Amino acid sequence: MSRFTTIDQLEVTGRRVLLRVDLNVPMADGRVTDATRITRILPTLIELIEKGARVILLSHYGRPKGKTVPEMSLASLVEPLSAAVGGRPVAFASDCIGPAAEEAVAMLADGEVLLLENLRFHPGEEANDPAFADALAELGEVYVNDAFSAAHRAHASVDALARRLPAAAGRLMQGELEHLELALEAPARPVMAIVGGAKISTKLDLLGNLIRKMDVLVVGGGMANTFLHALGVAVGASLCEHEMAETARGIVAAAKDAGCDVVLPSDAVVAAQLAEGAASDTLSVKEVPADRMILDLGPLTAEHIARRMADCRTLVWNGPLGCFEVPPFDAATNRVARAAADLTRGGGLMSVAGGGDPVAALAHAGVVDGFSNVSTAGGALL
Repeated sequence: MSRFTTIDQLEVTGRRVLLRVDLNVPMADGRVTDATRITRILPTLIELIEKGARVILLSHYGRPKGKTVPEMSLASLVEPLSAAVGGRPVAFASDCIGPAAEEAVAMLADGEVLLLENLRFHPGEEANDPAFADALAELGEVYVNDAFSAAHRAHASVDALARRLPAAAGRLMQGELEHLELALEAPARPVMAIVGGAKISTKLDLLGNLIRKMDVLVVGGGMANTFLHALGVAVGASLCEHEMAETARGIVAAAKDAGCDVVLPSDAVVAAQLAEGAASDTLSVKEVPADRMILDLGPLTAEHIARRMADCRTLVWNGPLGCFEVPPFDAATNRVARAAADLTRGGGLMSVAGGGDPVAALAHAGVVDGFSNVSTAGGALL
C-alpha cells in the first residue's frame, strides 16, 4: 500500500478526470521523434478509459512564456495519442480554460479523451496563479498527476490544482515514487550512488543529500576533475571548476563524517582533443600532462566501481562517467552500466536511474531495460 493516494482510491467512472501529463516530446517537422513520454502515460490513460472516466489531458509544451505560439500547439499530438490508445478518437480544445475548453469538456462521454491546448500559453500556469487554477478545476471533478518529470515545478496545474480537487498519483508517478522510496528512504544496504556530469555547482543539493543516505558515492564526469583538483591532483587542460575547490573539499569531509565512502578516479583516459577516434592514453590521474584532458575514467577505476557495486544491494545512477557520446571515451560508462544491469537481472541489485544524459548513457550502453526503474525526469528525480 502506497503512502500516497493513487487512482485505486478514486472513483472515476463517469467522472471528469483532469489528467496532468508531460507531453513535452521531441518534434521535428511536426512529427514526434521520440514517443517515450506518450508510451509511459499509457497505463494510466488506458486504465481510466476502460473504467469509463471522461479523461481531460493537461500538458505543457516548450517555453512559450505565457503567450500563444502556434509552433508549440499540442494539436499535432492528437494523432499520435489516438494511435497510442489503439485508434480511439482524441478530441482537442483550442484553449485549456474558458469557453473553448468548457464546450469540449461538455461534449465528452464516458471513456472518451480530450486534449486541452498548451497550459503555458497562459502566464498563470508558471506563476501558479490561483485564478488560473480555479479555471482549470472547474473543468474536472478529480485530478490525477502522472507528470513526474514536471512534479518539482510549483506551477498551477501541478501545485494549486491538486489542492482544489480530490487528487491522486497516476501509475507512472506511482512507480517513480515507489522506486525512489526503495532507493532513498528505506533502501536495502549497502547503497551506492553514481553521480556524473560536468559541474559540481549544478548538483550541490544532490551531493549534499546523497552523502547522508549513501554508503558509497562514485563521482565521475567533469565534476570528478574538480574533486581531484581540490585534493591537490593536477588535471591538465581538463574541464574543472577551480573556484569550487573548497566546496569539493567540504563535500569530501562531510561524506567522511557521515560514513559515506567517496570513490574518485585512480586512472583516466586522456587526449588532446574531444573527437571520435582521437588518439588517447590511459594514465594514472597523477600523471596527466598539462596539455591533455581527462575525458573518461580509466579501466582500473571502472573495474573498481564494478567490484564495489557487486557488494551493494541498491544503486542510484545519475552518471555518466565520461564523455560517452564520443568513442572511445564511452568505455567506463559502458562497463559500469552493463555491470549494474547484470547485477539487477541477477536479482542482487535494485537500480534506479534518471535524468537526460544518464538515460542517454544507459541507452548508449544498451542496458535501459536492465535497470529496475529508469526515469527520463532529470530535475524531478534530483
